[in-house]
Formats: sequence, structure tokens, C-alpha cells
Amino acid sequence: MPSEVRTRFAPSPTGYLHVGGARTALFNWIFSRKHGGKFILRLEDTDKRRNVAEGYKAVYDGLCWLGISWDEGPETGGSFGPYCQSQRSSIYESYFGRLEKAGVLYEEKGAFRFRSPRAPIVVEDVVCGRISFDMSNPLTHPDMTIRRSDGSWVFHFVNVVDDIEMKITHVIRGEDHLSNTPKHVELYQALGITPPTFAHLPLILNQEGKKLSKRDGGTSIATYFTQGYVPEGMLNYLALLGWSPGGNREVLSFSEIQTLFDLESISRRNAIFDLDKCFWINRQHILQMKLERFTELALPFIERRSIEYGSYEELLPVLALIKEKIKLLCDIPDWTSYFFTEEFIFDPDSVEKVLYAPNALDRLKVLQKAYTAMENWSAAALEVKLREVAAEIGCSLGGLVHPARVAASGRSVGPSLYHMLEVLGKSRVLMRFTRTLQKFA
Repeated sequence: MPSEVRTRFAPSPTGYLHVGGARTALFNWIFSRKHGGKFILRLEDTDKRRNVAEGYKAVYDGLCWLGISWDEGPETGGSFGPYCQSQRSSIYESYFGRLEKAGVLYEEKGAFRFRSPRAPIVVEDVVCGRISFDMSNPLTHPDMTIRRSDGSWVFHFVNVVDDIEMKITHVIRGEDHLSNTPKHVELYQALGITPPTFAHLPLILNQEGKKLSKRDGGTSIATYFTQGYVPEGMLNYLALLGWSPGGNREVLSFSEIQTLFDLESISRRNAIFDLDKCFWINRQHILQMKLERFTELALPFIERRSIEYGSYEELLPVLALIKEKIKLLCDIPDWTSYFFTEEFIFDPDSVEKVLYAPNALDRLKVLQKAYTAMENWSAAALEVKLREVAAEIGCSLGGLVHPARVAASGRSVGPSLYHMLEVLGKSRVLMRFTRTLQKFA
């Protein structure tokens, strides 16, 4: 292991942060953190035809949402910048001159190509093992272009130059780049520089066994933020795409992942992106999450719906109550809005099935009278009183629970009724019972 491990993530800002790219960034980040090294973000933006302005922000926002921070890169700086390839042309000119001086370049129709030495290339890949590449056939391995006729640089050349200049020790990237590796090694050899350690990650496939693409949906990290996945859950699932901690463990915190992670444990087999499993892991993280963190993540979704929740102190017990019911953060507004307004809408199906059931409103009126006389407005006391009333009038618990729930929230589903009534408070509950009795009589 080198004195300082340095890894990098080098996406192209072409639209959005792909799930596969996020997985690559995560593995590089974890590996550098585990070994006390540095993680570098570098933007490969030399292809101006494909770059979009929103692409830069999509990369930054996606990584930040996942909690992946870079030690060097755009907006952070560092000793080996600039960190956008479009700003590094003078550096490429210098290395171009070195190759030209070494006599390994030739011009063809205005473009410059690198003359392959046609020697076998052996790559010791941490994941894929020892791989030998036969470079002798120019039909299957033609000399690569490193500078186009319009003067722009080609990926292979600038990628190697940047890894050299930024002192990258480990190149951890998708297996789709494995075929590029012998070309890169040839450039390292021509420059007289020892290549970094390579580790090529298994491809991520859809359920049909094909490479995950935009057509599959859910390939953009931004989608998961919008839908209300939590970053801890998404990060956990990404880590399992090609790596396993062993022991059939699946729900892990980042600190656990960092402790257990190593490149040697990465599978050689392709990973299958299973949205159902991603959803399940997300749900487990919500259930295990501390209330303060859950509240932090919930607030943007609540505020986006303009729910006037009053103070943080008023919001906290509501979120504590509904937390175990939440599967995606985007569901939170629907589970909380009726706590903070008297203008909530009654669900028509709930009204029809529950409030218009025979004698439902009569039973609700009896329960209201019993609750009015109560002084101890705790969940436990409310449950005891409801059971007493049910026994007195000879109805099932559901015969009182369901009308009470719809009267208090407008919905037939929700958190524990007694805890919901406790959080709402006595005066509001009785007022809502009265409103329901008048509205649907």
C-alpha cells in the first residue's frame, strides 16, 4: 500500500449522476477513507458537444446528497488542480510534447495517433485477476487517437495524464473500462511511469440481465432524492451492488461498510439492480433512524407542500408518531398535514365505508361524551375509555376505532389512534368529532 492512497471519481457532466457512477464514486470514497487517503473529484468535460450546464450541478448535488465528500476537486480546490479537464489544456500540451519527443506519435489527416509498440500487456486487476491483452493485431487494437484534428483531446490520453498529475494510486472504475486499460498502460509505459493499481467493478444489470440504462428508469440518483429515499439507505444499497460484507448482512451503516469493505471482496459477477430490495433497505434505515435525523430529512418535503407546522417542538411528536409508517419521505406530507390544519379533506371512500355504516355516528357521539368527561388525556387512558364504551354499548372495538379515526383525521388509515388523539389534544379532537357529527348527520 502506498504512503497515501489517492482515488478519484471522474464523471462526464452530460446530464445526471447515474446509479453506476454513484456506485463507482462510493467505492472510491470508501476505499480512500478506510486507508486514511484522499478522494478526488475530477470532471472529464473535454467533449463540449455532450456537456450540459446542469450536468455539473447534477454531479455535485448527487454526491452531496449521498454524503460523499471530496478532498480535492471543483468547489473544494487542492494542490493538483484545475479539476475540470477543460481547464487543463496546458498540462496536456506538456505531456503531448513528451510523447512527441519520444517518437511515439504520428499525424494522420490532422489528428495525432499513438503508435502502439504491439507488445502484450498484462494487467494485474484486484477484482478481475491477471488479464493478458494481445495488442499485436492492428485490426482489433488500432493505434489510438490522442488528439483530434480540431485540436481537442481524447479521453484515453487526458485520463492517463490526469491520473499521473494527481498522483492517483488506485483506479477503481466500471468493468466497461477494462478494455481501455491496455491502451492506458501503453501510455504509462511510453511516459516511463508505473501505472496505478486497477480494480474494475462488475457491471450493473437490470432484471433482464442487460446493462442498466436510462430506459430502465430509476438510473438517476436525483430520482431517489425526489421520491423520498433516504441517503443512508441508498448508499447502503449501492455498496451491495457487487460487494458483500458476508454473513448475510444487508442493512449497514456507513461506518460498518467502511470497516468491512475491501477491494478483494468485490464480486466478479455482474450485479443486478433490484428496485424492490433498494426500497426495502431504504425502509429499514427509516425505521432505525434517530428522530432528529428523520426530522432533518422530512422538513424539505413538508415545506415543499407549504404545511404550516408551527414550531419544531410541535412537529417533533407528530413525526415520532408517523415514522414507523413511512416508506418514502415524499409520503410524509399526507401523513402529517391533518395535524396542522382544521381544513383537512375527508377521504370519500372512508366516509362511505366508515361514517355511513349503520349506527357509526351514534357510536361516535357516545364516545365523544365519554372523552369529554376525561381529565387524563393520555394514549393509555384513551384506549381504556374506548374499550369501556365498546363494552357498554355492545360493539366491537373497530366499531369505535374506525369512526374516531376518520373523524379526527379524515382518513381510515394512520398511526396508532390513541397516540394520534393524544398528540392532537383534547379540545381539537372533541371539536373534530363535533364537526364530523354535524357534517355527516
